Amino acid sequence: MTRLEEKSLLARMREGDEAAFTELVDSLHTKLVRFARGFVHDEATAQDVVQEAWLGALNGLATFEGRSSLSSWIFSITANKAKTRAVRDARTTPFTALAAQEASGSEYAVSPDRFLDASAEWPGHWARQPAAWGDRPEERLLQSEIAAELFRIIDGLPPAQRAVLLLRDVEGYDAGAVCNILDLSETNVRVLLHRARSKVRGALETYLT
Repeated sequence: MTRLEEKSLLARMREGDEAAFTELVDSLHTKLVRFARGFVHDEATAQDVVQEAWLGALNGLATFEGRSSLSSWIFSITANKAKTRAVRDARTTPFTALAAQEASGSEYAVSPDRFLDASAEWPGHWARQPAAWGDRPEERLLQSEIAAELFRIIDGLPPAQRAVLLLRDVEGYDAGAVCNILDLSETNVRVLLHRARSKVRGALETYLT
């Protein structure tokens, strides 16, 4: 949905047009549930969170100033509702602390054995190149089977990495918007995204070969 389309929907909703709100729900609801699922323990809770987020968005329409896109604003509401619900349901580590844990430490984005060691002529270069997926991998990735596997892999990522990857690479938000939605620093978002992409890339490589 373009910013112009969002602007039109917002104006219609503020005028009480229920069809406009239905359009917005149809375009975002499934994505929001997948996003919320990374914060809470099951699908039913994610559905509850998103319902609360839609109510929050409806109640806040009058005060929404348009500093961000309408959709990213709703993702922000969903993130806040999901974080609150996760704490209430005894996931006691705050999301920001969880994200910091995932972004810190010595976790390798790509296994070190994929690279040549210091004794080699070209240390640090690939020892085992990433496997080729064919001349036109985009065609394979469009297949429903591969798409389903891709989302299965994403759903298995640690919560913060999953949230960042979904917002950046699935929903297409820029880094600044992701920082605002998740209330994370640019550095943490960058590290989390790199690790998430590397894990997804590695898992897809294994699956496709």
